[in-house]
Amino acid sequence: MDNNRKIRPIKQIIQLLFPLRCPVCDGIVHPGGEKICTECMDKLKLLTPPWCMQCGKKLAEDEEFCMDCSNKKHEFVRGRALYEYGSAAASIYRFKYGKRQEYADFFGEEIVRYLGDFIREVHPDALIPIPLHGKRMAKRGYNQAALLARAVGRYSGVPVNEKMLVRIKNTTPLKLQNPSQRQNNLKKAFNIAENDVKLNTTVIIDDIYTTGSTIDEAARTLKAAGVQKIYFITLACGAGL
Repeated sequence: MDNNRKIRPIKQIIQLLFPLRCPVCDGIVHPGGEKICTECMDKLKLLTPPWCMQCGKKLAEDEEFCMDCSNKKHEFVRGRALYEYGSAAASIYRFKYGKRQEYADFFGEEIVRYLGDFIREVHPDALIPIPLHGKRMAKRGYNQAALLARAVGRYSGVPVNEKMLVRIKNTTPLKLQNPSQRQNNLKKAFNIAENDVKLNTTVIIDDIYTTGSTIDEAARTLKAAGVQKIYFITLACGAGL
């Protein structure tokens, strides 16, 4: 008997004992053995063109850049998001705050399925998840960005480095702040934990892209350590103007 035949019954038993929750409706996935309910598949809206050529935000018109990227110099080269924010907001909230860690495998597989060409094009040396501060990590129990990065790494074959970038500043939740407050709040929020950084190109992984303040500060820290090119991938982002 080959290994695949041995593994399959084990997976089936695990799914019977610990059935997966659907990332859309949060009910037990139907039919069993899948990662999302059949009737929920179309409820997560993929982010389609036109989008900003730098940050990937959905645009109302066929322009090259959103207003934010037209008026601001970002620290990253380019980024992409998987879903339109409105369709994925509830799911991401449960993934982030509701202990639905199991969603990570579905999200990671979908990122590689639809953004795999982007990943292969930039040819990253590593995926870098946005870290949580120690206090927030202790309270939440897990870092959703790290779970997502591991899943993307599993399906893409790109190494994941969770230890290089650390969060040294316990920032106020950014959703409560305007863009300028976010930028000030995130100054010197990150640090490099490794003495000898040998990465040339990295892809930062996070759940949501809004103003780009978090990605920019993380990219600034990575660039100061010698990383030449920084890209990003998030699950979702808001619409551009």
